[in-house]
Amino acid sequence: MENQTLASSNHQLPAATQHDDNDSMALFKLWNTLWRRKWSIITLTLVVGMVTVLIVLNITPVYRAWATLLIEQNKGSVVAIEQVYGQESNNNEYLQTQFELLKSRTLAERVVTDLGLVTHPEFDPTQQEPPLFNIRGWLRSIDLHSWFPALVPAKAETPQQNSEEDIFDAVVMQFMGRISIQPQGNSQLVRVQVDMNDPRMAANAANRLAQGFIEAQLEAGLATSADASAWMNSRLSELRTKLKAAEGKLQAFREKENLVDIDGVLTISAAELAATSNRMVDARSNRAEAESLYRQVQSMKNGGWRKLATVSAVLGDPLIQQFKANEAQARSKVEELSKRYGSRHPAMEAARTELAAAEASLRGQVQQVVAAIERNYRLAVANEGSLRGSVNENRTQIQNISRKEFQLREYQREVESNRALYDTFLTRIKETAATSDLERVNARIVDMAKVPKKPIKPRKGLILLMAMFLAGLAGVGLSLLREKLNNTFKSTEDVEAKLNLPVLGILPQVKRKQRKELAHLYETDKDQGFSESIRTIRTSLVLSDLDIPHKVIVVTSSLPGEGKSTVSANIAIALGQMEKVLLIDADMRRPTLAKNFEFAVGNPGLANVLSGTAKFADSVQQAHNIDMIGAGMVPPNPLELLSSPRFIELIEQLKGQYDRIVIDSPPTQAVSDALMLGTLADALIYVIKSDDTSIPLAVKGVGQLVQKKVPIIGVVLNQVDIKKAKKRGYSYGGYYDYYGYNQPHKA
Repeated sequence: MENQTLASSNHQLPAATQHDDNDSMALFKLWNTLWRRKWSIITLTLVVGMVTVLIVLNITPVYRAWATLLIEQNKGSVVAIEQVYGQESNNNEYLQTQFELLKSRTLAERVVTDLGLVTHPEFDPTQQEPPLFNIRGWLRSIDLHSWFPALVPAKAETPQQNSEEDIFDAVVMQFMGRISIQPQGNSQLVRVQVDMNDPRMAANAANRLAQGFIEAQLEAGLATSADASAWMNSRLSELRTKLKAAEGKLQAFREKENLVDIDGVLTISAAELAATSNRMVDARSNRAEAESLYRQVQSMKNGGWRKLATVSAVLGDPLIQQFKANEAQARSKVEELSKRYGSRHPAMEAARTELAAAEASLRGQVQQVVAAIERNYRLAVANEGSLRGSVNENRTQIQNISRKEFQLREYQREVESNRALYDTFLTRIKETAATSDLERVNARIVDMAKVPKKPIKPRKGLILLMAMFLAGLAGVGLSLLREKLNNTFKSTEDVEAKLNLPVLGILPQVKRKQRKELAHLYETDKDQGFSESIRTIRTSLVLSDLDIPHKVIVVTSSLPGEGKSTVSANIAIALGQMEKVLLIDADMRRPTLAKNFEFAVGNPGLANVLSGTAKFADSVQQAHNIDMIGAGMVPPNPLELLSSPRFIELIEQLKGQYDRIVIDSPPTQAVSDALMLGTLADALIYVIKSDDTSIPLAVKGVGQLVQKKVPIIGVVLNQVDIKKAKKRGYSYGGYYDYYGYNQPHKA
């Protein structure tokens, strides 16, 4: 009564309060997961931190020197040659172009040559010291051929081909990677920056880059005037040739296709095509509607005519509705008369005849409506296909004429574009010839580079802090991922949520020294928590059969090793204190009963009884106040024996001799014996090993039993580490520690 009151009060709590409680519980579980793995996270962070320190200490400091340039955009008074090269654009694009010129390879080659960087220790490979942690070089130095000569071929001797050209190219590429351009706000000032290990050489390189850029601008200006006229004259001659060729192609195409007036070429009526297309759209809509009804009917044909009668199109038929009403009235009459008369009474026979006639009428009408739907679908498909053919034929005719029109327009556009380009170049070459002023250099050095005093990298403190932060973050992520991938049952809430079955009780994890006597640990009472848990399961089992007696109880699990044999034996012993109980070991492939209770070797068992080589009375053993029968000899066909009529008859006979029959069944996912035994059971108990049984496996096993309509009364959560579960935030107050036996049990 108290539990019902608490439950009703919980339902009356506001939704926001329940949501806050769920969030708090989720955060608590998250914190517990991280707290359990705190040392792993801390260890990972410290290891990454130490490795980072060693790496940072091995990094050579880098200095940055910069020179400041002022780059102004040229503004000519007359149309100048810059228009040919596209320099008359907005200021931002112009500056971006100058920045890329400052980083160009040509300028870098000039600086490398002037400063002699090829022989500088920072760029010359022969003068560079190897790093402290040269992992790539260490891997290359390993000679696997000396270790595995039969598997790994010997390394080929490759001659060193470091020519002067290759060395110079490598130095230039390396120097270009050290250059960066930094604009100064929205001004026309720009910093030319060079990063090097040698601060004095960095300053010299930055100054030489700025000076070389100005010199390159002067040289480009002098060469532009001479090159522009020659290039434009040659280009003008090419354009004149292209224009004549395009005009010849246009005239030849007109004469070949007899095209005089292109506007009069189209002779197909667009109105006819549009009308046919509209009719096809309507036909497609009608076909889609008929196909929808047809698919519904086809998808339900396997379900019989009653399944077809539930389709909306069939159900909407007036005769169907009338016949369904007649059938319902006849069925109601049969049910009403069955309460007063026997099955052979004339009135009952007449009523059943009337019901059969009503069902036949309804079935016939359903079949007629379904046949009409199928005919409508075929007619709609045929109509749509006919209209599609007409549309395609009209479209093909129009496309043939449009193709010629398109080709003619293409030739005309080619002539027009060539003529426009020719006129443009002719105008520009005349303007260029009349322009005598050339652009002057538009850049000057504002500040020369100074020798830097402090390095810009590495920022050792920041690198160490970021590395340790990321390592800690990775540790947290790995811990949460590991917890998420642990897809097993950890609590009774998991069992009830995933399997939708009640938990009859939990069995705590016992001490290692007591595991040899697990099969009869309840009777020895050496572990009070375990014994009280068995009593709780026994109470749940007894209370569940108040309406329907549970004489035959089958105990199974998903896989071997989950404790089903232990549960079945202890439950049988606990029931044996109040009733007459028989424990049967039906796991003939991996029997455990004879070994756990030390039966004499060679004693007959269930397999012997079913095969007819022994009598039941000779196979029964008595232990702990209950009768037991082992598996006996291991047969080659256990499933055939368990599904034989002899076993079914044996169970029926034993029901009259015993109050309870507990059967230790094989696992559901190993063999199909459990499904057979479940059909004979009055109740089935499913055993799940805590923090070990896979949720998908258990769901599959329970699903198979439910499909066979096996009466599953609940689940036993076995081998629960109570201490570990409480650290995770799970509570078993209603199953275990409520009785005062919550004592720690070590694995």
